[in-house]
Amino acid sequence: QVQLVESGGGLVQAGGSLRLSCVASGRTFSNYHMGWFRQAPGKEREFVDAISWSGVVTYYADSVKGRFTISRDNAKNTVYLQMKSLKPEDTAVYYCAARYFSGSNGYTASQLSGEYDYWGQGTQVTVSS
Repeated sequence: QVQLVESGGGLVQAGGSLRLSCVASGRTFSNYHMGWFRQAPGKEREFVDAISWSGVVTYYADSVKGRFTISRDNAKNTVYLQMKSLKPEDTAVYYCAARYFSGSNGYTASQLSGEYDYWGQGTQVTVSS
């Protein structure tokens, strides 16, 4: 089992910045690709970004490209989401997720929520206009 705990959410004005953190425990963190997803009220959960186990490969949703940056620190078992130039439409609960990787399964970081094995409880981000 992997436990994921997000933090760093809050209320910010449009144009502002926030940095979310997700700390993992329970298994070897570097065995997992990590992703961030978000869900706004009344909407389905959507992909935000993802990062490979090594941190070398990243993916971003078009809606956040150029504004959000995903990174990880395997020594601290933590993945980060730096968010800049926030917009009201970024308001959502943000979840981090972990996808197990091994040399035998060859899985990559994914944009599909169904391919992730573990999820955090989420952290609320509210952007006021």
